[in-house]
Amino acid sequence: MAAPQLLDSALDRVVGSYAARKLKSLGLETTADLLGYFPRRYAHWGRLTPLVSVSEGEDVTLLARVRQAKLVRNRSRGVRLVVELTDGQGSIDATFFAQHPGKLAVHQRLLVPGSEHLFAGKVSRYRSSLQLTHPQFEQFDDASGVKERASRPIPIYPATSAVPTWLIARATALVAQMLRAQDVDDPLTDGMRSKYDLLPLHEALVQVHTPTSDDELQRALRTVRWVEALDLQTALGQRRLVADSLQAPVVETEPGGWLDQARQALPFELTGGQQAALEQILSDMACAHPMQRLLQADVGAGKTVVAALALTAAVEAGFQGALLAPTEVLAEQHVRSLSALLPVPVELLTGSSSAAVRTRVHQLAANAQPTIFVGTHALLEDSLKLAHLALVVVDEQHRFGVAQRDALLAGGSKTPHLLAMTATPIPRTVAMTVFGDLDVTVVGELPAGRKPVQTFLVDDARRTWVDRVWVRAREEIDAGGRVFVVTSRIDSTAGEEKELASVEDTLTQLRECPALQGAEIAALHGRMSSEQKATTIAAFNSGQVSLLVTTTVIEVGVDIRQASMMVILDAQQFGLSQLHQLRGRVGRGDKPAVCMAIHRHDVGEDSIRRLQAFASSSDGFELAEADLELRREGDVLGQSQSGKATSLKALRVLRDRRVIEQARKEVRALLADDPHLRSHPQLARRAERLGEQVQWLSRT
Repeated sequence: MAAPQLLDSALDRVVGSYAARKLKSLGLETTADLLGYFPRRYAHWGRLTPLVSVSEGEDVTLLARVRQAKLVRNRSRGVRLVVELTDGQGSIDATFFAQHPGKLAVHQRLLVPGSEHLFAGKVSRYRSSLQLTHPQFEQFDDASGVKERASRPIPIYPATSAVPTWLIARATALVAQMLRAQDVDDPLTDGMRSKYDLLPLHEALVQVHTPTSDDELQRALRTVRWVEALDLQTALGQRRLVADSLQAPVVETEPGGWLDQARQALPFELTGGQQAALEQILSDMACAHPMQRLLQADVGAGKTVVAALALTAAVEAGFQGALLAPTEVLAEQHVRSLSALLPVPVELLTGSSSAAVRTRVHQLAANAQPTIFVGTHALLEDSLKLAHLALVVVDEQHRFGVAQRDALLAGGSKTPHLLAMTATPIPRTVAMTVFGDLDVTVVGELPAGRKPVQTFLVDDARRTWVDRVWVRAREEIDAGGRVFVVTSRIDSTAGEEKELASVEDTLTQLRECPALQGAEIAALHGRMSSEQKATTIAAFNSGQVSLLVTTTVIEVGVDIRQASMMVILDAQQFGLSQLHQLRGRVGRGDKPAVCMAIHRHDVGEDSIRRLQAFASSSDGFELAEADLELRREGDVLGQSQSGKATSLKALRVLRDRRVIEQARKEVRALLADDPHLRSHPQLARRAERLGEQVQWLSRT
């Protein structure tokens, strides 16, 4: 928020020391913090919270009606008041304990049948039923007028058992009463307000926290979302102007050169999508300012070939290229395939490289030798100096941290072009594509003959289904296929309450499984040496091994054409991106393929929704958007790459996509006429306050 004096004030000076101490536990220390802490949702008296949405272990705020209340004496000592709450259909008990009945007299007086209250607490289970144990509840003074109260939306804030929503609401209402237009930097022009039906910002803030009607609330919410989008687009737009002013190596090739030779030598035709993506990337690299592009293609759609040709163009033009891979297995595979396909030098550097190899690679890099350098985190060592770097390709960009990727881009006098590749963007990357701060190229078609992988969910409580999975695995093996079985860990977890499948235990079980007798079964995991991994993968590829029990070490880069089935054990342990990447290890040849995701019977609602999304789609961007809906967008302003802690306040990436696009259009017009925003000082101040929080594409 803008911060002339009122919004700079410490909360204890405005709402009192008790409330301020409570609010500090939520990270709220100033009135600006509090006004920027928006309600999660709004309730209405008479519209009760559907109890079907309540789940065990959840911190909830419910608007419920008391159906009945009874005082019960405990068998040992003390009493409890059991209050049955209802939404008109289902019910849940709220239970209050005390040493003697007098301690619950106030509860009995207020919680009478027919009365409605807000209840806040943690949902637990007692004798197979959900309940709230000693929840806090809101008391109301009916003298304020039932009719007026019924017409006002009730803000429900993200709260905890120690800081209930009504404590936050009372503190915020106190600040909102004091707020005036001069307290807020309002970036909206009269034209924007008229065009998009927006309120002055200070009025919108008051309505969001103390709404008077649903209609005014909707205008207020639209306004604060629009202002947040405007702030972000302005800060990002200004950074983009700076980025566009940086100098990058200009990569140009000649007809008949190495790039053309590499294209002609490919043992297959590029798909239309691959060809279009390559032309777009080469066009960017021919410009004097740095390319910042995400190449998104589903697993097996051939994005690595596109990147290889772009790297060849850089070397042909006399520059160096770097391909950063997340695992040694993938880095080694890249070197083998690039060396076979391309007419340019390719060098490998990983943590396992010998001292002699390291010395040679460091000398080539420092001497500006035109070469493609492929490696893992070893390419990020401070001692490695790529003197003439033109293009950095980051494979599976979400597996590297912000600072790591920056290190490779900051070495020379010119900023190299950046091409990030992924099959399933993380939520934060999707967010940045919506904000328009990330140029995206999508290869939307699979190579000829490639078929989508059929995916099925299997509840492990259905033993006949699980047994059938292994019979099906044997059928795939007998038909000449290979089977991956993926677990979430290497070692046994014996002794834990809910033991997770491991490579160790699964290997033993499957070797004893009647359906798999005679099949050659082996293990693959991250503790094996590079040589052991390579030997095992080669045996699996040749058919000496027909079933491989493995961890996520195969998540990227393992290319077994005969792999036709994958079984994922304890699938609820994996994220959507991981599940999609794992599934991409099968169906890479011309045979139909299947993926069986076996999950625990008692997994939570979020896990089931994630698994259902995985089974229903094989489109990487579609899955990333589903992931975004489930996990939210992560910290799109800072360095966190995923999760529920978000820098966005009122704005949500997918829901407000149109608002974000509108704001981007307005900002582009403003910056085109006034790059320094001298005519828009309030907007300039708001964008400046975002400061270093705003990270451009290289930090996505």
